[in-house]
Amino acid sequence: MSKTSRITTGLALTSALGLVLAGCSGGDGDGGGGSDGEKGDLKIAVFNGWEEGIAVSELWKHILEDKGYSVDLEYADAAPVFSGLASGDYDMTLDVWMPVTHASYIEEYGDSIEEYGAWNDESKLTIAVNDDAPIQSLSELADNADAFDNQLVGIEPGAGLTEVTQDEVIPTYGLDGMEYTTSSTPAMLQELQTAEDSGENIAVTLWRPHWAYEAYDIRDLEDPEGALGGTETLSAYGRDGFESDNPEVAEWMKDFRMDSDTLYSLENAMFNESDSDDYAPIVEDWVSENQEYVDSLTSDDEGDSDSSEQPSGTEESSES
Repeated sequence: MSKTSRITTGLALTSALGLVLAGCSGGDGDGGGGSDGEKGDLKIAVFNGWEEGIAVSELWKHILEDKGYSVDLEYADAAPVFSGLASGDYDMTLDVWMPVTHASYIEEYGDSIEEYGAWNDESKLTIAVNDDAPIQSLSELADNADAFDNQLVGIEPGAGLTEVTQDEVIPTYGLDGMEYTTSSTPAMLQELQTAEDSGENIAVTLWRPHWAYEAYDIRDLEDPEGALGGTETLSAYGRDGFESDNPEVAEWMKDFRMDSDTLYSLENAMFNESDSDDYAPIVEDWVSENQEYVDSLTSDDEGDSDSSEQPSGTEESSES
């Protein structure tokens, strides 16, 4: 089974289990109830298919469990994540993109959830193509649609990137005549793999940092009109009252910093260098190789929360 097929299956099963668990939680806002963890139980919502969110959520699951908490990761699309956070069904989510990608959700639910600040300020949305594609800019895509089989391949229908592509990119660059397909991130990555194997052109919606830039021979199309927005921040948010219930964890979230090279190192270990979708041992190995940085994330010394200590051998991922 291919890597993307395993991810598709795993996310589908995890998402289905998450719906069952969320339905059983009673929506009482206690973060899952029970007391399996010495310090309490935490339920972290993870966006389907967004690898940086999966990576940092798996990392924090490892850290928090080591500190005495019991942590459940539940996968869902953006809309149910934000509504579940606002209703108290989830305790936290760690991958909120602003000011563009998730702006509509923050506008709707922002008064009912808590923000703990940005942990990364170097990310951006992209439209990527194979490196030998015949165009350099989004402004050329409409006139060369036939070279891409008249198709732009997207991710989950409810993703913020999908909304930006539909509402901004397509009308700005006159791409209404192209077929914009949405399904899932694993499905998009499978299309990317298929195109690379067959030597065909492909255009996909993507974002940086992402391990696909190392795994595939791709590059970003220029966005002269700025339709995809500029650099975005990635932030942690919690349910209303989470900070008062869990001041220690909330403080760690406020101090959390991870630059793109460090994030890429973790993503690369989880999604590119390994064929397994059992992330716990991969994260454990990564933590052991980056122990000083990981220890700083829960240190009382504010100066230690800086992510300047980078994993050895990390490759620059800002340009392909």
